[in-house]
Amino acid sequence: MKFTKADFFPMRWSVLAACVSILVGSAILYGSSRYTEYAEQEQYDAQRLMNEAQNRLTTARQDQENMSAYSVEYGALEEHKIIGDEQRLDWVEGLEKLRQQNLVTDFHYSIAPQQNFVAIPAIDSGNFHIRYSEMKLQFDLLHEAQLLNFFDALHGQIKGRYQLESCTLQRGISDGNKSARLKAECSGGWITLKSRNEPP
Repeated sequence: MKFTKADFFPMRWSVLAACVSILVGSAILYGSSRYTEYAEQEQYDAQRLMNEAQNRLTTARQDQENMSAYSVEYGALEEHKIIGDEQRLDWVEGLEKLRQQNLVTDFHYSIAPQQNFVAIPAIDSGNFHIRYSEMKLQFDLLHEAQLLNFFDALHGQIKGRYQLESCTLQRGISDGNKSARLKAECSGGWITLKSRNEPP
């Protein structure tokens, strides 16, 4: 069966309507596809922002918990004058008070200038510089227990952190009716934490 121009003339509106329907349908499908992509991108961006917000909230809560956990310890370090400037005058006054208690027969000490502490192996000191003031002590003792009592008193009565590193003992000179005395030499240092944000 053949179509002629005469046959096509009555069908022209139907063909035109079909073409328009195809164009409109294609446009709708294209628009729907683009809208779906846009909606999916919007959902992805919203999910990403929500995840970032949740991560920030979790981090903030952890920081708050850490501050609560460490605030007591930080306060104790400040109270004992471990955080801040070197407390050389307090150490000297405290040692002279120990001298008056006659915990040992006699003692002498020397405190070197403060220096940066270099740990071996290296340690992470966070936001603090670790400072070290070396202090050496020489003792005259009647017996070893006097040395232990002295350092117990030093740690209990003088604010700060004295890190004892080593002690050597040797027999001293006889003293009349008393048994032979002991001499001791001890080395260590006062440890101070200084915030990196503060001027040197």
